[in-house]
Amino acid sequence: MTLEKFLNNAVSSWMSAEGPESDIILSSRIRLARNLSNVKFPTLFSNDEAGEIMSKIDEIINSENLQSLGKMEFLSIDNIKSLEKRVLVEKHLISPQLAEHSSHGAVILSENEDISIMINEEDHIRIQCLFPGLQLDKALEKANRIDDLLEDKVDYAFDEDLGYLTSCPSNVGTGLRASVMVHLPALIMTRQMNRIIPAINQLGLVVRGIYGEGTEALGNIFQISNQITLGKSEKDIVDDLTGVVQQIIAQERSAREALVKTSNIQLEDRVYRSYGILANSRIIETKEAAECLSDVRLGIDAGYINNVSKNILNELMILTQPGFLQQYAGGPLRPVERDIKRATMIRERLQLKDKEC
Repeated sequence: MTLEKFLNNAVSSWMSAEGPESDIILSSRIRLARNLSNVKFPTLFSNDEAGEIMSKIDEIINSENLQSLGKMEFLSIDNIKSLEKRVLVEKHLISPQLAEHSSHGAVILSENEDISIMINEEDHIRIQCLFPGLQLDKALEKANRIDDLLEDKVDYAFDEDLGYLTSCPSNVGTGLRASVMVHLPALIMTRQMNRIIPAINQLGLVVRGIYGEGTEALGNIFQISNQITLGKSEKDIVDDLTGVVQQIIAQERSAREALVKTSNIQLEDRVYRSYGILANSRIIETKEAAECLSDVRLGIDAGYINNVSKNILNELMILTQPGFLQQYAGGPLRPVERDIKRATMIRERLQLKDKEC
């Protein structure tokens, strides 16, 4: 298993599987932040101390008790090119902070990319587990298993009153960040999201863009996650988020049904216009591509389109990102060149599907 394997495949193998509520919930993610005791946090440590942490975690990952997780690949961030790091960010395998700001950082990836352990990001260790659909419970179970295996080998920075100690005060306590990636086109079309987001925030949750804090909700895709990590158990955090997400699922489905009932021909026309743009454009920007892909995915879920799979759309949402396009092209591209390459790639992928059908 090599870096090229993670770079060349747009869709992680776990993304190809169907999960519960996968018409609306694209993925569930659990992230645990951990730090080693008696070691300076990444905001303060030296390069030598960072290197020692990397070596220690690499040794632990290769130890016998972690082999039960399957084959894992240790990748040093310092040895990964800027464009390659951007691709890993676009696939949600590393954070923008690890890609852009971490010195002497690393990531440990499982073969099917459902496990990502970031080293020396904001904290010494960040365990991430990804599952398709709404499966926060299973993701938490897997993350806790990894956490237990690591804790057998190292002492965590932990306070009896506060819980796990982290670089950012907002993560102190459980160190848990649970999130789901949701596709909510109908709530956007019916202009209900402006009402829903403030209500979600009042419940101690936050709505962000597709790549987390400070990013845009491309293609009507949002991340919903917890803000509170102190004073609640891991199970309570996951249960609270799951409960809110289930309500959002119900509201999105209701909005879709209303659109089909009251604006059926207009919705069908919008879906097929977007499909036509994707299938015929010679130049297309990231935002327009994401919007059209969102419409087509809604059309698949609504039964308008039967010859395109949701997996292709998952693939294209990543393939059409700037980093992946340039990686595929073999080097940097100017913005207009990326837009031309994006249109070509979408056309070719849709035509390939037509031949398969």
